[in-house]
Amino acid sequence: MPASFLTPALTIFLLLLSNIFMTFAWYGHLKYKAAPLIIVIFISWGIAFFEYCLQVPANRMGHSVFSAAELKTIQEVLTLGVFVAFSLLYLGEPVHWNHLVGFAFIVLGAFFVFYKPA
Repeated sequence: MPASFLTPALTIFLLLLSNIFMTFAWYGHLKYKAAPLIIVIFISWGIAFFEYCLQVPANRMGHSVFSAAELKTIQEVLTLGVFVAFSLLYLGEPVHWNHLVGFAFIVLGAFFVFYKPA
């Protein structure tokens, strides 16, 4: 595979994995509301450590082919996808049509970030 394909693909893959970790760090504790807050905070920090171990290399590597704005946009779009799956599968919360419309507008915004006028 040429490096021109490998770098963006690996960047996106690492950002996807980092988003999975961060979603658990930020929202995983919602299933355990009886757990003491201080314990939840330290567990979340521990999970977030692994997120940083993936996101920092992804951003450093990805910045060779993407701008910082594009990297942030990729991360946000991946976050929405991960969050929808997490909400449905882990929290058991439905995603309603208005959520999907709002997310679609964010994806539309991503289109404009990546749009290269002629």
